[in-house]
Amino acid sequence: MKTIEQKIAATEWPAVTEAMHHKGYSIIPRLLSDEQCEELKASYDRPDLYRKTVVMERYRFGLGEYKYFNYPLPGLIETIRTTIYPHLATIANSWFKALNMDIQFPLQHVELLKQCHINNQEKATVLILKYGAGGFNTLHQDLYSDIYFPIQVVLMLNEPGTDFTGGELVLTQQVPRAQSKAIVLQPGKGDAVIFTTNFKPEKGAKGYYRVNMKHGVSEVKSGKRHTLGIIFHDASS
Repeated sequence: MKTIEQKIAATEWPAVTEAMHHKGYSIIPRLLSDEQCEELKASYDRPDLYRKTVVMERYRFGLGEYKYFNYPLPGLIETIRTTIYPHLATIANSWFKALNMDIQFPLQHVELLKQCHINNQEKATVLILKYGAGGFNTLHQDLYSDIYFPIQVVLMLNEPGTDFTGGELVLTQQVPRAQSKAIVLQPGKGDAVIFTTNFKPEKGAKGYYRVNMKHGVSEVKSGKRHTLGIIFHDASS
């Protein structure tokens, strides 16, 4: 069986990059094994792993619950975060260059975290989310603080149609002076969805412009839905 590092290395990154440029998202199928998904779901009930629990209804974020991991992160999560980051940093840097934004991200994740810590952003932002029937997540962006990385990853831990129904991942694109476009995805168990945290560049007649994007989760009709969210920057709270 391939290790998670080998799976990430074997990913068709040119195709992922092309999809990110054109659509703002890409899917890596079966990045996690069934066993890894089950291990992550089982960890939801271990309070020692987490620094904070958020009941979404309390803040009008939706209906469900999520927990932020504490440092040190579990080994599997840490490995995914550090191994996949350099590939995404290359994409992010090309976006910021196209938009003439004077920011370039370091190619090693530890260097991004150093920038966060200088800005007093020291709290882990990796989270695991749980929804039951009726659960949903309103459209949002996971920015947290001044230092943020513009791409994130969500890993599906349940099998759609078997473990739950509904609960699609919804992305919206807001083109300037136009109506929003909705994108609806239903990744399978173990799939990793890579998508923009904030915006993507779009080429127009006069050069590149920003297309803002948000994401959320549609209503879960039945069953339980768990996902792991990997955000690469740290937060201040």
